[in-house]
Amino acid sequence: MDRKTQAGYEARARILKALAHPTRLFMVDELARGERCVTELADMVGVDVSTISRHLSVLKAAGIVRDKKRGSQVFYSLKVPCVLKFFSCAESVLASVAREHLDLTR
Repeated sequence: MDRKTQAGYEARARILKALAHPTRLFMVDELARGERCVTELADMVGVDVSTISRHLSVLKAAGIVRDKKRGSQVFYSLKVPCVLKFFSCAESVLASVAREHLDLTR
């Protein structure tokens, strides 16, 4: 594999790694419903604001979310909503695995 191809796969891996946490998946799902501030997300997840901020930082570095400061609050939104297609793909994989498992138990 040449360097350009390698770099492309590494960039994709960074995005997948950013999504590879249940809390971040939840936050992306919530941000699909609309913009949220850090404190809202912290309340929804049930963790402190600093933990949510770290998760959001990972998502922002991967290019998945953007932030906008209003007064003392920071609001986040999805930068690239097409990331939600990944969710439907993951659901399809889960359904396929469940069907295969069911077929094996018959």
